[in-house]
Amino acid sequence: MAESETAESPVHVEVLPNANGIRIGEQRYYFVSGNQYVSNEQATLIQLLQPIPDASHTRDREISPPNSACFPGTRIDVIRTIVAWADSTLLWNTHVLWLYGFVGCGKSAIALAIALKFERRNRLVGSFFFFRNTGDRSKMTRFAVTLACQLAAAIPEAAPFIKKAVTEEPGLLGSSLVAQLRRLVYEPFKAAAKRARLLKTFLLKGPFLIVIDGLDECEDRKDVEAFIDDMLDFFKKNPLVPLRFLITSRVEQHISGHLRNDHVRLENLVNHCSRNDIDTFMDTCFEEAKKRNPVIGAYIQEHGDWPVKKDKDKLVDHIDGSFIFASALFEYIVDPTDDQSTPMDRLPDALNMNPGLDTLYAQTLSRSQHLPHSSDVVSTLALIFEPLPITGIAELLGIQSFEAVRVLVNLQAIIHIPGTDDLPVTMCHTSLRDFLTTESRSGSFFAPPSHHLYLSYRCSTLHDGRRLDTAAALYSIRHFAKHIEQFTRLPPTAQGPLPRAPQTLDALYTHILAKSQSHPHFSDIVSTIVLVIEPLPVAGISKLLGIEIPEVVRVLANLRPVVDVPEAVDSPVTICHPSVHQFLTTESRSGRFFVLPSYHLKLAYHYFSLNLEHLMSHIPLSPAVIRSSDWRVRSRWHWREFVEAISEPSVYDELEQLTRLASQTSPYRHIFSFTRLFFWVFQDPDHNPQQTLLALTKCLESLASALALECDHGPEKWLQQPFYELITNSLVKTSFVGPLEIHQEQAVVLQQIVQRVEAAIRAKCPSDLSEHSSDSNVDEIYMQPRLGDWTVMSAYLAGMNPAGPGGTRVLSLDITPKGSFAQIAISVQP
Repeated sequence: MAESETAESPVHVEVLPNANGIRIGEQRYYFVSGNQYVSNEQATLIQLLQPIPDASHTRDREISPPNSACFPGTRIDVIRTIVAWADSTLLWNTHVLWLYGFVGCGKSAIALAIALKFERRNRLVGSFFFFRNTGDRSKMTRFAVTLACQLAAAIPEAAPFIKKAVTEEPGLLGSSLVAQLRRLVYEPFKAAAKRARLLKTFLLKGPFLIVIDGLDECEDRKDVEAFIDDMLDFFKKNPLVPLRFLITSRVEQHISGHLRNDHVRLENLVNHCSRNDIDTFMDTCFEEAKKRNPVIGAYIQEHGDWPVKKDKDKLVDHIDGSFIFASALFEYIVDPTDDQSTPMDRLPDALNMNPGLDTLYAQTLSRSQHLPHSSDVVSTLALIFEPLPITGIAELLGIQSFEAVRVLVNLQAIIHIPGTDDLPVTMCHTSLRDFLTTESRSGSFFAPPSHHLYLSYRCSTLHDGRRLDTAAALYSIRHFAKHIEQFTRLPPTAQGPLPRAPQTLDALYTHILAKSQSHPHFSDIVSTIVLVIEPLPVAGISKLLGIEIPEVVRVLANLRPVVDVPEAVDSPVTICHPSVHQFLTTESRSGRFFVLPSYHLKLAYHYFSLNLEHLMSHIPLSPAVIRSSDWRVRSRWHWREFVEAISEPSVYDELEQLTRLASQTSPYRHIFSFTRLFFWVFQDPDHNPQQTLLALTKCLESLASALALECDHGPEKWLQQPFYELITNSLVKTSFVGPLEIHQEQAVVLQQIVQRVEAAIRAKCPSDLSEHSSDSNVDEIYMQPRLGDWTVMSAYLAGMNPAGPGGTRVLSLDITPKGSFAQIAISVQP
């Protein structure tokens, strides 16, 4: 049972992103859940800032914990102390009050009471209630923008300054927390505070207040430290600003180490925990129970008042000032779901429990321990990253809703179960999560971190695209990668094996990938996503691989758990977590799904083909497809990755397999082979192969095949293309390579290949090219490359100098300057 409010909450003026507009005259008013949100300026800020809608004290506490408020007649002393501090008009007084205390002593209830009180006085600037595992409310990501929107609603004079900062500084919303707080909160408040209305409010009533509750619940510890240090620095430089901060938290080093100084007022809530407050609370709770519980009523009629004063006093002493313990202990005693015993039976058990929450948590959890799925349900509650409704928990675990209800209904003393299926199940206090995730405390109720793997598996089953609107499906999309991340952080000894499939992370990935492996393009698509230098959109993958977009989508649909596929066609497809990439590129882990490093060759070829096709067609590019200049760079990059990943002999083997593909699917495979080998052998200083003669032979064979087999539709289109346009953005400079001594028979083979090249050019090019003959007496090959702007056609034309009869010939691969360009000659010369 939560502590109840002292007074009804007033209508709150604020701004939220999901308001519905109603125009009255020229002013637009916004209404959300009965609260009024006003002004066009604020509505604009909502769209610009996108604040968190359920972070303030006005949130629905039934679905957005903590659900706690001060019980009537309690907390009077500490509230009076805080109000006196906040009302002080001494501007040199401490601007920050830190209220700290142990788990369950009522910090959040007091923060709520103070926020409500100062809201009624029109002096509340804003409030933020942190709570672990609730998405943005457990982080600092949207802390500043949320406070800024509340500031604009509470003090309209500040709104223009906030809007100006956002619109005139485009990068502000992506900047640091400190910069956002300065420009969106501190400086706009400081500027607005100079206005007459605010000065009058301050002089007559006192400073304004911001309430920050549960700062220890924020997961971004470094940002918490930065927030505290910058806040104190701001007040040090601006001591006359009429603003106060009330901060509540547990004592944790990253907070106490920064707040314990002369500029912060410290209040230990333990010093304000009155026994009378607990006594009043328990008296009221038991009186209400007597009215609504017929079993208690019948007992009192027969035996007299219950509980007797002696037992009640002992119970109050046993609680020792902890309101959460008092609330949970009372719920345990009067639990209406326990039909095995009566409240009168359970009171002695409560008195014998060890002080503190662990015994109570264990006692309560034991009620459902024997039920099917109990461990899964409880572990899921402890480890999920945002609360889910009962139906969402059931769907996530693959069980029936009634099975989840059977487990949860016995835990109502420590868990809030809403009255409808679409509202989330929440913990009464985050100390329950601490208990469940600390094995030394929870024992058999421990939620093992390896359960993250099972939740990952369950999330993967919901990525089928058919249930995108359910709570569990939406959760799986948002948090699958987070569960994977948590699992990968575990040491191997804590990762399993698990008592169910999949037992390991590798088994999970294998299970997911197996859904699409029968698709004919599965391997190509997965290999492309893993190896590309920069992620591509679906349309880019389709264009690169020459596969229809629907076929790409079919494969990716089953891979959504491990591959992030955005809805926008121009947004890149990315791998959801680095561990997926590691799995696919480690053969011992991925087995049949291993992405071969040699696939870089195919990617280099695909980019080369796109570039060549574009150069020949001059068709404008679609915005969804990468630019032609990028294709050249990426083709070269993938080639370098290819030759670095495998041995030199394998380079020729892989190229041989590539050139054997059908010309319909690979129309430029031979010219690609020639171009890449040529640059690898003669132009790339980092990758000169040892087998130069073999490389040269393969290079010229590819050129001969390219001329003979490819480009029937018009060889002059690529024969006259400068090679630097095919593979790189700029000219490649090389140094002297030197003479290459070869045997007579090897020279004959090379000369025959050159003759094939010449014959192919003569056959496919204009008939007026002159004939020439070559001699088989070739002694050496001489190479002195200086690459410039050259073409295959100019190479042929440069080599048409027949030697005289009986002359000794030298097969030369000669690149010579010609003005600002150069040309290459592949010829047999005297």
